[in-house]
Amino acid sequence: MSAEDSGAILENLKSLFPKSIDLTLDRPKRLLADLGHPERSLPPVVHIAGTNGKGSTLAMLRAGMEAAGMRVHAYVSPHLAKFHERIRLSGKLIGEAELVDVLRECEQVNKDQPITLFEITTCASFLAFARSEADALLLEVGLGGRLDATNVVEKPALTVISPVSLDHQQHLGDTLPRIASEKAGILKPGVSCVVSRQDADALRAISETARAVGAPLLVQDRDWSVRTVPGGMEFRDGKGRMDLPKPNLVGPHQVENAGAAIAALRQLEIDSGAIEAAVSKAEWPARMQRLSKGPLVEAARGAELWLDGGHNPAAGAALAKTLMEMPAKTTRLICGMLDTKDARGFLSSFRSVADRLYGIAIPGESASLAAGTMAAAAAAAGIPSESSADAEDAARRIASERPGSRILVCGSLYLAGRVLQENG
Repeated sequence: MSAEDSGAILENLKSLFPKSIDLTLDRPKRLLADLGHPERSLPPVVHIAGTNGKGSTLAMLRAGMEAAGMRVHAYVSPHLAKFHERIRLSGKLIGEAELVDVLRECEQVNKDQPITLFEITTCASFLAFARSEADALLLEVGLGGRLDATNVVEKPALTVISPVSLDHQQHLGDTLPRIASEKAGILKPGVSCVVSRQDADALRAISETARAVGAPLLVQDRDWSVRTVPGGMEFRDGKGRMDLPKPNLVGPHQVENAGAAIAALRQLEIDSGAIEAAVSKAEWPARMQRLSKGPLVEAARGAELWLDGGHNPAAGAALAKTLMEMPAKTTRLICGMLDTKDARGFLSSFRSVADRLYGIAIPGESASLAAGTMAAAAAAAGIPSESSADAEDAARRIASERPGSRILVCGSLYLAGRVLQENG
């Protein structure tokens, strides 16, 4: 099969529903029933919700489980360079022929009935997971939790809720407690949930849902804790203390994500040697990823070039803190964002760490902010700014004006995906 085969099917599937996001479980449940309920034949599931850190936590869980000798399926979204990244079967990305088979089967069984692209491709992933043996499935929520298409698994082995913050308010609610309640919709009776550090209102909402459904919580700073120590990090829970190296993933926020992954692995009774591998061997693209090749690197002419897909105020704060803890160097941003995001809120944390921002439009994204609008948002956030034709143009300007500086390309996973397609 050629790469165009799955791409053509995915394009056809987009026409089945007028909106890309329309949260409900009715359509995926209907299709899964017509497919013979593959969601009931999955390996033990770890279901992961939250606003920030879901993907990094999943990556560390996968590294730890695989170090323990387990075969691990994984489902993530969105993809960066190609759709196949969303579905990992026993550690390997799904092959083109297998992807085509499950997409075509879902397309044929669905019979042109209304369903969103995410819903039908989630059903396709369940077909693939059910037909390939594994010891566990790491299942990342797409959006929210309660009405997300992944939330059809009736009895996961464990759930995880990473930090909750404001994002996707048009779909999840305009307050933190409402959003947290939506995320907590993945909780199931009798199934333990590892909960990362939360705002007090968010934790209260999660706890209320847990009491209502009868789900035990393992809460950071109450049931487990994690902190940075000289030379590494320290994790503590009821089973004792673990001294571990710093996470392979860059940034102080990754210590928190590592803590959630360790708490989950301890709950799943994964051995300590594998847990160390979870911290030290995990890889996750477009999360403070250092770029070392490609036309963008060449345009930057020796600048230190980083990429991150974070796109909400909490992610902006985490990125700014990461930059502040790096060796001092002139730092400039190349930023593009979708018009559904809080650009000023995302950028407000960078005032003290970035001396200039170059606003760009995200190539191929109709919902992208215009370059000038992006630059205006930066100016409103207190960062000197200008617009640029594209990332390479901005990188050339920075290299000319401030040779040897640090450049962070940021603002959107869609922008990060385009950058990795050309420079990965």
